[in-house]
Amino acid sequence: MLAGHYATALVAYQKYPKGTLLFFLLASQLQDLLWFAFHYLGLERTTPNDVFDTTVSNMVVNMLYSHDLVPLIAWLIIIFLIGKFVFKDNKIGLVGAALVLGHFVLDFFSGHPHHIFGLDSSAVGLGNYKTNVYQAIGIEAIAIVGILWYFFKQESKNGIQRSSKNKAYIIGLFVFGIVFMLSIATTSFRELLNIPVFDLGFNTSVPTLIITYVGMIIYLNHFVPKYDRKN
Repeated sequence: MLAGHYATALVAYQKYPKGTLLFFLLASQLQDLLWFAFHYLGLERTTPNDVFDTTVSNMVVNMLYSHDLVPLIAWLIIIFLIGKFVFKDNKIGLVGAALVLGHFVLDFFSGHPHHIFGLDSSAVGLGNYKTNVYQAIGIEAIAIVGILWYFFKQESKNGIQRSSKNKAYIIGLFVFGIVFMLSIATTSFRELLNIPVFDLGFNTSVPTLIITYVGMIIYLNHFVPKYDRKN
């Protein structure tokens, strides 16, 4: 799941603004951000190397340390401690940990295959990116619609007023996420756009993912806090 994780961060920020939107966005995508770091450490090598050959269904990576169930316990504790000591609030730490756990739960239905710890251990998740990618994207879309509906409904109850343009900016980011996933679900950009084969000599899939994730974090961190309170 890509954009769906960010939607959970919006609700966390709504309930506990003291924790800051940036902290909740980072917590919601912690496992994926760790995956990128572990790729460059040689622990979770990601293929295909060429971003133009990559699809959601053909991406291969053993997310042993970032996403498997046993390491998840460590990530939950670390995020809790960061929230507790940075914001001096146990609740912020617990909410951050809940987002990390929520990432795992959402990936169970819409994500790459995960395991207890390692490929030889039992699978934990449906692995729909590999077996039924369109179902996975459909699940993500439903989750996003439900979470955003709740988010905007609660804002209205709390007297928060957003312009139509601001709402469109926020919703548009999530629409982009779904459209992006659909565009490369089973057909690569090379096939879709008839891009010739060329070798840049380094992995371009992971840098592209990093730019996408960081860009979405910056985007939401800019537009979500822009609202007024009704008199």
